[in-house]
Amino acid sequence: MIDFSLIETLRWQPGEGFIRLRLHLARLSRSARRLGFPQPVDAAAKLDQAVAGATGPLRIRLTFDAQGRIEVTSAAFVPLAPDTTWIVRLAETRLDSADRLLRVKTTRRAVYERARAEYGPDEADEVILLNEHDEVCEGTITSIFLDDGSGILRTPPISCGLLAGVLRTELICQRKARVGRLTLADLDAGTLYIGNSLRGLIRANLLRH
Repeated sequence: MIDFSLIETLRWQPGEGFIRLRLHLARLSRSARRLGFPQPVDAAAKLDQAVAGATGPLRIRLTFDAQGRIEVTSAAFVPLAPDTTWIVRLAETRLDSADRLLRVKTTRRAVYERARAEYGPDEADEVILLNEHDEVCEGTITSIFLDDGSGILRTPPISCGLLAGVLRTELICQRKARVGRLTLADLDAGTLYIGNSLRGLIRANLLRH
């Protein structure tokens, strides 16, 4: 029995609508197909209902379960200042690159919650997870991007055991990012960014000790 739902977390902006909506809906549909869920045909309409009459930026969370039920919740969204730098730390918790569910965004988040709980909110803004081969994978709520001086950001391949993030997909499609394995030594040698579709790219400072 499948005891989890698919999730999409989107940003809605007055005058712009949903940011990266097409990519979010495409991922939801692809994930549903992969897991044998019905197709989320009502997703766009449910999202539109959730923002009817909205006047300020919103964080929208859509869940979709194996029975085809869609739930949408919204909350006010406050964007980060453009010059924000997040402090990130490394988790002891490891991801298993063979776990194919890591490639799908679901409510099954125990491994990420365990990693996040290794540090208090005052110690880290985000926590990065490695896999069993010591390869860099992702943050608990973000994809990883490295500026290695080549002019194109490098981001870990899905095969390492990580989510196909919507921002990650967009940057790859725009040829602003390319897929390449990352080690901790790589992170120490380049400029680190993390990000997701909700917040965009965020400069990050990795503290190793």
